Amino acid sequence: MQTVLYQFLIEVPQAAAIWSALLLLALAVLAVLVARPERDAPSDAEPVPDPAAEEAARLADLRRYADEVAVAAAGAAQTARRRREQWLRAHDEVDGAWRAYDEAESAARRLAGAAVLPAPRTPRTPTEYAARERWLRHAAMAAHWRGDLSARQLADVLAHRNGWDPRRHPAEQEIVLARVVRDGRLAGYRAATEREQRAWGDAELAAEAARALAVEAYAAAAALRPGPVPGRRAEAPTQTLAPVATGAAPARPARWRPARVG
Repeated sequence: MQTVLYQFLIEVPQAAAIWSALLLLALAVLAVLVARPERDAPSDAEPVPDPAAEEAARLADLRRYADEVAVAAAGAAQTARRRREQWLRAHDEVDGAWRAYDEAESAARRLAGAAVLPAPRTPRTPTEYAARERWLRHAAMAAHWRGDLSARQLADVLAHRNGWDPRRHPAEQEIVLARVVRDGRLAGYRAATEREQRAWGDAELAAEAARALAVEAYAAAAALRPGPVPGRRAEAPTQTLAPVATGAAPARPARWRPARVG
């Protein structure tokens, strides 16, 4: 009994001391939390908006967009100039093809007028026919090297196909050859006209794209200026009618030149 009483008298003060220390520690922590309430605030609280930072970010976005549009506008202008140069070359090719056709048409009409005269009478001997065939071969080869006859047409001449008869008089052969050359040059003129029309369409599309990007680039640059900028519209590309030389039928249609891109 005395042992139990002795242990109780010793252990109770120790326990009381431990609980007192824990109570003091809890009170100290509570006092710290009350003195610094910001520690209880949530960590994901939204920051206070900064108008100056937002304006700087907006200006940075505008400047980046203006730079990108300016680069795109410069590239579009260069493409438009290149397309216009291609159209000018195609236009020159059409003019050259027309002159070639006009010359061939004049030669064919001149020979057709001489066809009303009777053909010279020559003895129809093997030697004469051989001479006529040699003349036809020589004339066809010369026309082929000038570019007036294609390789297939030359093969037809040498093989006596598609109406080529070496037994005809050279005067008749010359008329037939002139008509074939005229028809070939007419086909070349029409092909050149189609190429020019395609080049014209490409040049017009490129000019319109360059104009739209130039207007957009100006608007983006104006948005970066500090003060209000008076309204100013970029001039739209103008179209001028190109003078075209006229000749024999078929008549050449008037063609519009693409606008210059500044």
